[in-house]
Parts: sequence; C-alpha cells; structure tokens
Amino acid sequence: MSYIDAMVSAVPTANKDAYLKHVQRSAEVFKEYGALAVVEAWGDDVPKGKETDFLRAVKAQDDETVVLSWIIWKDRATRDVAWEKMMDEPRFKDVELPFDGKRLIYGGFNGILER
Repeated sequence: MSYIDAMVSAVPTANKDAYLKHVQRSAEVFKEYGALAVVEAWGDDVPKGKETDFLRAVKAQDDETVVLSWIIWKDRATRDVAWEKMMDEPRFKDVELPFDGKRLIYGGFNGILER
C-alpha cells in the first residue's frame, strides 16, 4: 500500500503562475527521489462550512485560493529516505515560496484503500 504526503495551502490567486512554476520544479525533484506521482489541485469549489472548512484551516484571505496537493510514494521508507536527502537538496535552498508557508498544513498518511 502506498504512502501519501498531503498538503493544503492558501496561495495568492495572483501568484498562480509563479506557484505552478514552483511546484513543477519541486515535482521533478520529488520524482527523482522516488515519488510515484505529484498532484496539485487549484481550488475551484471550496465552500465555507458551518463548523470547519479548508478556507479557515489555512486562514485563506479573499484574494487567495486554496490548493490541495499530494505526493504518492511506494511506502513510508521510500518517502523518509527521500525527505532526508531533500533536506540537503541545493535546488531547494533559498527558494522563495509564492505563498505563506506558515499557513501550510501537511501530514503523512498510510494508504488503506486503492482502487
């Protein structure tokens, strides 16, 4: 069963092109280090909820779009080795993020169903 890194972030809508360039470069590195797939999904129908929602989770402003991202790995061991190597990856040094990284939500998840 695969292992998944999932992220939710708020990206300034005006930065969509810069964000896409950033994640395209990042995806190349992730794939080099063993990622099976890298997916970026730009929010299109992200409603406000009564109790919780994606917008509040990342404190999205009116001029920001919620982005859902995930990286699929063969297993956690592959992911852990990759992330350790990427900590010293020169292509990730001094990168200016096109969004507020402090509001990024992320976590690793063990797959329990794939069809």
